[in-house]
Amino acid sequence: MIGGIFPVFKEDLSATWTFESEPTRVKCTGFYMRAFRWTQVMIFAIEEINNNPAVLPNISIGYKILSSCSSPTNAVRAALTLASRPEEIDLTSSCPPAISALIAESGSSQSIAVAGTLGPFRVPIVSYFSTCACLSDRAKYPSFFRTIPSDYFQAKALAALVKRFGWQWIGAIQSDNDYGRNGILAFTKEVKKLGVCVAFVGKILRTYSEEKILDVVEMIKKSTVRVILAFVPEGDFYPLMKEVVKQNITGIQWIGSEAWITAPRPSTPEMYQTFGGALGFVVQKMAIPNLKPFLTGISPYTDPNAAFVRDFWEFMVTGQLQRVNFRDQFGHDVFFDVNGDPPASYDIINWQLIEGQVPTSVCSNVCPVGTRKAQIKGKPTCCFDCITCADGSIANSTADCTPCPQEYWSNESKDKCIPKTIEFLTYHEPMGIVITIVSLLGASLTLATMMVFLHYRETPVIKASNSELSCFLLFSLFLCFLCPLTFLGRPTVWTCMLRHTAFGVTFALCISCVLGKTIVVVTAFKATIPGNKVAGKFGPAQQRIIVCFCTLIQIVICVLWLTLKPPFPDMVFKYSNKKIILECNTGSEAAFYAVLGYIGILAIICLILAFLGRKLPDNFNEAKFITFSMLIFCAVWITFIPAYVSSPGKFTVAVEIFAILSSAFGLLLSIFALKCFIILIKPEKNTKKHVMGKTVNKKI
Repeated sequence: MIGGIFPVFKEDLSATWTFESEPTRVKCTGFYMRAFRWTQVMIFAIEEINNNPAVLPNISIGYKILSSCSSPTNAVRAALTLASRPEEIDLTSSCPPAISALIAESGSSQSIAVAGTLGPFRVPIVSYFSTCACLSDRAKYPSFFRTIPSDYFQAKALAALVKRFGWQWIGAIQSDNDYGRNGILAFTKEVKKLGVCVAFVGKILRTYSEEKILDVVEMIKKSTVRVILAFVPEGDFYPLMKEVVKQNITGIQWIGSEAWITAPRPSTPEMYQTFGGALGFVVQKMAIPNLKPFLTGISPYTDPNAAFVRDFWEFMVTGQLQRVNFRDQFGHDVFFDVNGDPPASYDIINWQLIEGQVPTSVCSNVCPVGTRKAQIKGKPTCCFDCITCADGSIANSTADCTPCPQEYWSNESKDKCIPKTIEFLTYHEPMGIVITIVSLLGASLTLATMMVFLHYRETPVIKASNSELSCFLLFSLFLCFLCPLTFLGRPTVWTCMLRHTAFGVTFALCISCVLGKTIVVVTAFKATIPGNKVAGKFGPAQQRIIVCFCTLIQIVICVLWLTLKPPFPDMVFKYSNKKIILECNTGSEAAFYAVLGYIGILAIICLILAFLGRKLPDNFNEAKFITFSMLIFCAVWITFIPAYVSSPGKFTVAVEIFAILSSAFGLLLSIFALKCFIILIKPEKNTKKHVMGKTVNKKI
């Protein structure tokens, strides 16, 4: 004996639903054609087994079918009735056995109630339509089985459907029972993995009051979602459907669970305007051989006591006489349709929002390129603001800003990294042109001065200034004026090594010559003191030794610098975000400042010696000019150091060039300008008498 529980009767919501206080008990007045068909398929299957001796030989299957009226309470009552033996049994007659198994139920809530009641007694329960994933718990429901997949799989499929059409902002309606709660819970878990947000979850039930139904309707109206999933049975959904149609809420793409997506009510003319085009998954149908003749052969005269047959014919005849609405006619057609093939119209999706286009449903639009998502506090992750990326970062295909590589910078639209501007002191820019002109001018003046000195080398002015050391000094100044040219152009390994070492050596040679001249001047005048033989010790050979020795020390420092840690071209990013400054890294700062320091030591020695001889009796006292030139030289380089450290980018190079040119011009003009003026403009003063300052009124 097999028992069957089906919701053949249920409350006729289309005729009797009113928004009053919640009823305490469901009134079973409506006839559910779909459930009656389920009963007939069960009877058909049992008769097929009984008529085939190869399936269960010597065993006949009986059945008893009751209606649950879609109520968990009535379902438990029916299950207990079927599982119990009659109280009075005639032992002489064959007693009807208790059920060996139970076919129940369509609703998950009813199945949970039945499985929880009969499970401890190990009564096998097979459901044909309960999909709640909770029923898969073997510890709670050890004897429950079903012929339909659980909602775990439907939830994954619905989540994939939502993701497939790009819907990221959706609403959800659930029936306030185990079916709806577990279904939406499983669906929410799946869509969160896919980055989809559920804006709201409305709860409905067929027994809910008008106030609760209107609260859900208001929730739908206030929300910005355009896609709503309804995980509810048809009976629970119908009161909300009526109110949605009544308030003319359109433009929503509905997604349905298997419990209502193929139900007849959403296809009625009054409902189609709002719910037409709803999407959902249905259980695949299979054609059952010989089922249609069995269904068309149902007759109240064949077996008057057959379960629900009389009710079925009353429903059919009454509906035909009254020319029932589309829903009843549709139910009549579906009852006798045993094809497993879906209608051709299923191949075409009738989108609710924009005809012929997939609707969109997002809380926030996709951020344009160059912007990033900024989460809005208190709202789901799908709701965000778009904020422009910070300078130096871009966003093209992603929602996050990505920093550009160090050598690149973001463009104005923040969607592409572009190479940074490379900056260095060039020949063709205004500053480079000025430096080149001034350097060449200084070199030219130096060469001109040298030519003058060579041409007038036998004159008293030239002889008095030590012509050999003067030529050495002019040669070194010529090189000093050419040094700035190595600071222009793109830095390379060779130019970086050349510019600093050439500058250091040439200036060391220059100051060494000045030092030699200073010593000669001072010792020459000291020689006028009777018995002083110092002048004889500083002849031309000694002067050359002083110049070479002092210069050699600087050469040794530079060689060590180039050997141990030489200068090299470097890219500097700290001065500007949009520029790369190409400059020569000194390599070893200690070596760089050692070169400068050595030049400074020579300059200070020259300054001290020249200062000591500044008042020697002579109209043309060389010591005065050297003192003045060394003061200029020291002032320039003392000012250079802080300016060099604090100058950004290519201005660092410009400061160093300025110091080189200023000090070179200071030496050239201070030491040689007056001599050239006398030689070329005032030749009458180019006499030994004038140079020595011996006049009639002059005391020696």
